[in-house]
Amino acid sequence: MVTARDDGDKVEDGFPDDVTGHHMANSGESSVNRRKKKSMEESDDEDGKGEEVQSIEMIFKEKTVPKWQEQLTFRAFFVSLVLGIMFTFIVMKLNLTSGIIPSLNVSAGLLGFFFVKTWSKFLEKSGLLRQPFTRQENTVIQTCVVATSGIAFSGGFGSYLFGMSDVVAKQSAEDSNNAQNIKNPTLGWMIGFLFVVSFLGLFSVVPLRKIMIIDFKLIYPSGTATAHLINSFHTPQGAKLAKKQVRELGKFFSFSFLWGFFQWFFTSGDGCGFVNFPTFGLKAYDNRFYFDFSATYVGVGMICPHIINVSLLLGAILSWGIMWPLIEKRQGDWYAADLSASSLHGIQGYRVFIGIAMILGDGLYNFAKVLGKTLYGLSQHLRNKESKAVLPVADHPSPEKQSISYNDQVRTQLFLKDQIPTWVAISGYVAIAAISTAVLPQIFHQLKWYYVLVIYIIAPTLAFCNAYGCGLTDWSLASTYGKLAIFIIGAWAGAHNGGVLAGLAACGVMMNIVSTASDLMQDFKTGYMTLASPRSMFVSQVIGTAMGCVISPCVFWLFYKAFHDLGTTGSEYPAPYALIYRNMAVLGVEGFSSLPKNCLMLCYIFFAAAIIINAIRDTSPKKWAEFIPIPMAMAIPFYIGSYFAIDMCVGSLILFIWQKKNKVQADAFGPAVASGLICGDGIWTLPSSILALAGVKPPICMKFLSRGANDKVDTFLSS
Repeated sequence: MVTARDDGDKVEDGFPDDVTGHHMANSGESSVNRRKKKSMEESDDEDGKGEEVQSIEMIFKEKTVPKWQEQLTFRAFFVSLVLGIMFTFIVMKLNLTSGIIPSLNVSAGLLGFFFVKTWSKFLEKSGLLRQPFTRQENTVIQTCVVATSGIAFSGGFGSYLFGMSDVVAKQSAEDSNNAQNIKNPTLGWMIGFLFVVSFLGLFSVVPLRKIMIIDFKLIYPSGTATAHLINSFHTPQGAKLAKKQVRELGKFFSFSFLWGFFQWFFTSGDGCGFVNFPTFGLKAYDNRFYFDFSATYVGVGMICPHIINVSLLLGAILSWGIMWPLIEKRQGDWYAADLSASSLHGIQGYRVFIGIAMILGDGLYNFAKVLGKTLYGLSQHLRNKESKAVLPVADHPSPEKQSISYNDQVRTQLFLKDQIPTWVAISGYVAIAAISTAVLPQIFHQLKWYYVLVIYIIAPTLAFCNAYGCGLTDWSLASTYGKLAIFIIGAWAGAHNGGVLAGLAACGVMMNIVSTASDLMQDFKTGYMTLASPRSMFVSQVIGTAMGCVISPCVFWLFYKAFHDLGTTGSEYPAPYALIYRNMAVLGVEGFSSLPKNCLMLCYIFFAAAIIINAIRDTSPKKWAEFIPIPMAMAIPFYIGSYFAIDMCVGSLILFIWQKKNKVQADAFGPAVASGLICGDGIWTLPSSILALAGVKPPICMKFLSRGANDKVDTFLSS
């Protein structure tokens, strides 16, 4: 599946949420992107453009492809469950800190291969091995894991869902803090909500899987890259490299986990520990410029393209280094001097709403761009003589008869062998939509049944557009569609009828549909290229989604109960996108009346700037476009500060130096090292949460004071 995901759009399997969503695939030269480029080139070769040097399906010609039922093994789902829990913790931590989620496909593929291979070897030595580990089973694991952890993103635990809570509402516009616009999280309704909205997207595009994969030959770069990765694992040379990569991942996983454990000892109070180290001095620290020793974000920086990391740092310098200090000098003129630091009528309003303006400008530009490409590409395909006769949905034969490569001959035959009847998809969508239309107003009284019905009528079209656009560009615009739902449904409901909560709930419904639709189509592409049955892909996605609907709320609940300041500005887990999404809903319902002086003018300027910068990037020559910053990435530090951007730039610098010294080694092992850093630190949150729930506190508080403050403390203690 997954997404560079803001809690917004995602690419591959996970990026900002808004950042990684739009730009990850095409901005910079990360090893993941290079793998995508290579995959796309190989895919072009497979479409009949000349002789292939070596056909991947010729290598596997002697291996029997198991039946679709045999691809769905107990060990595959057991491993998927373990990895799904692990990656859910990682995604949840990233959601609640910065909202930047890198693609975890490489680590999911590596760990899935490693666990099942180890399992198989053990059973083989004991004489109990009944079924060898195949690339089809590996694909099932990959699909199930990313479907499970993907719910931690699309479920809105760091965005729209948590944005409904009173914790976030207290930091938002005061006018929206009434009871009908607040719904605090509880396990029951969160699990119920996810179960009624998370499966619709799976049924919405199933009938068109053939036109997307075979007839239109859409690339789906993330799905293609994942397929090449899995295929390589099951060749002799690829298996050897995978073992070395897993070894490196394990080393840095252990280091990262132990580093997190070590840091915990020094965090017995607020503002304590290495995470508050004033690297560049106390003045810079006050403006959130410091390195916080986060292994997670160093790893994220190694995976993200260099331009993403640099854009984040530029955004931090522009906002916290220049703009906010200048605006703070206008205190008493532009906004009242007696306001609290968290009031949206003061400096916090500029931080939040200018960032939202850039995110919306970037989102609108990319929405128009991808929609335009989608409509143009679709019209080009449908202009073909052969395509005019019949729309080649799953139950109809393809009208195209052209010479194709051996790879595509084998893959097409297997892909069309196990059909998912169109009536199953249509009836499944209608049945779940009917249940959801009845149930959702019981969970959210502000979300009327006819709001839900309208969403479900238009959702299949939007899901198709998102899945088609994702196949062309690898950009999922799930959060953009969600934001449209916020404004439309919120305004429809109105300020006096719980419009804020209705808009946020509608965002969740829309995001889940379009997100899972594009994820499923990516999985179909991966299955097509690894000879995994569409049925096994669909079943794996359904099971993974069901596991995620239970695991993600439970993991979020653990965070919610363990960390008392969850979602509070300046805390360890500020959940920045929760406040951003809630304030979008407030804007949609109440308009601009609550903005501080000159804030609206600045919002217009930065909204326009985001569109102009994107346009310049797209029209500039490629060699220059790579150096133009990305507005979405620049907007994220506006609210939460620059500390994570500095961490990511450190990771980017490490990878850059490594590539200069040994490019081949860096490309081969960089993603594994980064994944180890992310996974180890992410998994440490589980024992740290348990310790917090048990009331176990660290023994030491390590704080950093100025000389004057230290003298006062010494005087007080000696008196």
